[in-house]
Amino acid sequence: MTANTDQKLKLHIEALERLISEKQGVQEDIKERYALAKAEGYDIPVIREVIKRRAADRKKLDEK
Repeated sequence: MTANTDQKLKLHIEALERLISEKQGVQEDIKERYALAKAEGYDIPVIREVIKRRAADRKKLDEK
Protein backbone atom coordinates (compact mmCIF):
# COMPACT_ATOMS: atom_id res chain seq x y z
CA MET A 1 0.00 0.00 0.00
CA THR A 2 1.07 3.52 -0.60
CA ALA A 3 1.20 6.17 2.07
CA ASN A 4 -1.90 7.80 0.56
CA THR A 5 -3.81 4.52 0.61
CA ASP A 6 -2.70 3.85 4.18
CA GLN A 7 -3.94 7.30 5.23
CA LYS A 8 -7.32 6.79 3.53
CA LEU A 9 -7.76 3.42 5.22
CA LYS A 10 -6.86 4.96 8.58
CA LEU A 11 -9.47 7.69 8.05
CA HIS A 12 -12.15 5.11 7.22
CA ILE A 13 -11.30 3.06 10.30
CA GLU A 14 -11.33 6.10 12.59
CA ALA A 15 -14.67 7.27 11.18
CA LEU A 16 -16.17 3.81 11.68
CA GLU A 17 -14.88 3.68 15.24
CA ARG A 18 -16.55 7.04 15.98
CA LEU A 19 -19.84 5.86 14.46
CA ILE A 20 -19.75 2.61 16.43
CA SER A 21 -19.11 4.58 19.62
CA GLU A 22 -22.03 6.91 18.86
CA LYS A 23 -24.25 3.91 18.09
CA GLN A 24 -23.39 2.38 21.47
CA GLY A 25 -24.27 5.64 23.17
CA VAL A 26 -27.63 5.79 21.42
CA GLN A 27 -28.34 2.17 22.34
CA GLU A 28 -27.65 2.99 25.98
CA ASP A 29 -29.99 6.00 25.77
CA ILE A 30 -32.74 3.81 24.32
CA LYS A 31 -32.27 1.24 27.08
CA GLU A 32 -32.49 3.97 29.71
CA ARG A 33 -35.66 5.40 28.13
CA TYR A 34 -37.33 1.97 28.19
CA ALA A 35 -36.30 1.59 31.84
CA LEU A 36 -37.83 4.99 32.68
CA ALA A 37 -41.07 4.09 30.93
CA LYS A 38 -41.18 0.74 32.74
CA ALA A 39 -40.53 2.44 36.09
CA GLU A 40 -43.53 4.68 35.41
CA GLY A 41 -45.69 1.60 34.88
CA TYR A 42 -45.87 1.49 31.10
CA ASP A 43 -46.03 -1.84 29.27
CA ILE A 44 -42.78 -2.11 27.32
CA PRO A 45 -43.94 -4.76 24.81
CA VAL A 46 -46.86 -2.48 23.93
CA ILE A 47 -44.52 0.49 23.49
CA ARG A 48 -42.27 -1.60 21.22
CA GLU A 49 -45.29 -2.61 19.13
CA VAL A 50 -46.45 1.00 18.80
CA ILE A 51 -42.98 2.04 17.64
CA LYS A 52 -42.91 -0.84 15.16
CA ARG A 53 -46.31 0.10 13.71
CA ARG A 54 -45.47 3.79 13.49
CA ALA A 55 -42.28 2.95 11.60
CA ALA A 56 -44.28 0.77 9.20
CA ASP A 57 -46.78 3.60 8.68
CA ARG A 58 -43.95 6.04 7.89
CA LYS A 59 -42.50 3.56 5.43
CA LYS A 60 -45.84 3.25 3.66
CA LEU A 61 -46.15 7.04 3.43
CA ASP A 62 -42.62 7.31 2.03
CA GLU A 63 -43.48 4.79 -0.70
CA LYS A 64 -46.34 6.98 -1.97
